[in-house]
Amino acid sequence: MYLTYLDSNSWLIEMGGQNILIDPWLVGSLTFANLDWLFKGSRAQERPIPEKIDLILLSQGLEDHAHPPTLKQLKRDIPVVASENAAKVVNQLDYLHVNSLAHGETFTLNGSVEITATPGSPIGPTLVENGYLLKELETGFTLYYEPHGYHSESLKKSAPIDVVITPLIDLGLPLIGPIIKGKEKALEVAKWLEPQIMLPTAAGGDITFEGLLMNFIKPEGTVEEFGTLLQQHNISAQVLEPKSGDRLRLMLKHNALN
Repeated sequence: MYLTYLDSNSWLIEMGGQNILIDPWLVGSLTFANLDWLFKGSRAQERPIPEKIDLILLSQGLEDHAHPPTLKQLKRDIPVVASENAAKVVNQLDYLHVNSLAHGETFTLNGSVEITATPGSPIGPTLVENGYLLKELETGFTLYYEPHGYHSESLKKSAPIDVVITPLIDLGLPLIGPIIKGKEKALEVAKWLEPQIMLPTAAGGDITFEGLLMNFIKPEGTVEEFGTLLQQHNISAQVLEPKSGDRLRLMLKHNALN
């Protein structure tokens, strides 16, 4: 299994002979509702579009997960698996093969990778977006991705899970609290899932953020501190922090349940 971190929440996952592009923001800037005075993310340089993409996997419909400028650059015949909210975005862009997964539903990619939607981040009072559990069918290796730190207890029945990609530090706003739940929620999910490897997402990469909101967003903790926290709780998971753009090979061990 290989992973390439493409900044923010964007990943290229290579498993089961398939290339899966997760929550891609590769070109242009990032704003919400075009309010760049409130929040704007900018890249030092744009990421090249991967040459081979077998699936686009979208966890949320917000711009930092279903990024319209990037999606406009990708080929419309690439299959998409998405939350209901993200499916609306790609349908408006005339993608040809859009699979909207409700929680608990499964999609199999070319007979090689099984993708199951899990409950993810709540957006507003009624909408809950998706996390995903990916299983490489030939080896049984599994990967779990959830970009805001909201983990459903239903995951316990899938343990152990080999690789977990989720926030490892908190990002919070005064009076509101964490908007990205890292440290404690990541520790909790590590206890549930007994992963071999954990990787951070949501708050990293070669990106500059600006705007009024950035005066109030406060990161709490570091990836190194989270690694120490795992050791204090006798959790053997290895914490990796890949550099932007580097293709990382994950050396996984088979367990009895694979």
